[in-house]
Amino acid sequence: MRYIRYILLFFPFFVFAQQSIEVSLVKKTEFKAETLIGIDNFETIYYININELFKTKKNNVLSTYSNIQLSEITSGNAFNPLKINLFYRNFNTVIILDNRLSEMFKIDFNTIQPFRDITHITTGNDNTIWLFNQNTQQLENYDYKTNNTRVKTLPIQSEVIDLKSNYNFCWLLTNDYLYTFNYVGSLLSKIKNSGFIKLAQVNGNLILQKENQLFYLDKDTKIFREIKTPKLLINQFFVTNETLYIYDEEFLHEYRLKIN
Repeated sequence: MRYIRYILLFFPFFVFAQQSIEVSLVKKTEFKAETLIGIDNFETIYYININELFKTKKNNVLSTYSNIQLSEITSGNAFNPLKINLFYRNFNTVIILDNRLSEMFKIDFNTIQPFRDITHITTGNDNTIWLFNQNTQQLENYDYKTNNTRVKTLPIQSEVIDLKSNYNFCWLLTNDYLYTFNYVGSLLSKIKNSGFIKLAQVNGNLILQKENQLFYLDKDTKIFREIKTPKLLINQFFVTNETLYIYDEEFLHEYRLKIN
């Protein structure tokens, strides 16, 4: 009985299912961008070219933003289109933009005590961002209006690869594990990383990339299911509701996910 208890303790609580998820092509559009950072429910596209953020719809440029002083944009997040964030790692700075791409807040972590060396950021709820502080190896939920850390996790002893969130949860992908935290910083799950390099979230479920394949992780069953996409280069991917977007550096492919 004791040996059975040990087996159950160390047995992974996730599996790779045999049943895959099919996709159907909706459309394929010629598209050029250095970095695609988001597509919303209204097919508004946010992307970066030559350190300038563009907001476009149906090939029409609606707004742009650039900051010559900060130069290179490391990453961007448009999950909340009313509070878009841009991260300039070389300057340890985050810019918060409104829906017209006008600057709302500038967060210069070089001037904030205690000093934080930021490597990754993503959107939080209210006036917060999730950030990974390389100095302490901790994930923080930081309120940029009050300059207050609402949540701080225990140190993460592995290199961070990706960081994504919605208003209720935050997912941290490292070389060793995929961590799931709730909005108060409680660790909900810790899954061994078997080669995943990127992730996206849709309604609390995850889509992860391993080499040139995508997998769907159901939030309730903890089962990985392969997404049967055509053989193409997955440079970036996004999910909006049940629509999967894959950018291959030449075309933006839009697929309908058939999740049963």
